[in-house]
Amino acid sequence: MKTTDQAHQVASEAAAPSARAGKPLEFLSFTLGEEEYGIDIQKVQELRGYDAVTRIANAPEYIKGVVNLRGIIVPIIDMRIKFALGTPSYDQFTVVIVLNIGGRVVGMVVDSVSDVITLTAEQIKPAPAMGSVLDTDYLIGLGTLDERMLILVDIDRLMSSDEMGLIEAAAA
Repeated sequence: MKTTDQAHQVASEAAAPSARAGKPLEFLSFTLGEEEYGIDIQKVQELRGYDAVTRIANAPEYIKGVVNLRGIIVPIIDMRIKFALGTPSYDQFTVVIVLNIGGRVVGMVVDSVSDVITLTAEQIKPAPAMGSVLDTDYLIGLGTLDERMLILVDIDRLMSSDEMGLIEAAAA
């Protein structure tokens, strides 16, 4: 269990070296339920509408299945299920964010995509310690922009976690 000080230190270190150097970072913002999240735009390969997937037997519930994307078999993860944010519904706004992480292509289902947001290091605050409610290991921090607050997800760390098992940790 990390102390709050350790969590703050990790969050500030995770805010990427370029942010600490004063260079702004760009995040793709998306929604899951009522919350707005952000991921590093450099990890995004493309955005697609949600299509039918091929289920894989014995896969965890949050792995919806796989799709064939121009000859590449891409696992599709439903982030609403992964983060236990209620029952997902798929409609015309549902988006698959195709990510390229550590040389692997992975799809991430989200409710909708908003826009690209540029944040400076001063706008990224460490995630508060939430106990077991939310695993802050997968968060860079909270991005603030006017009245908006973005939950910034460390998508490399999340997708390469042992429980996901999708990407070798060394590759990410």
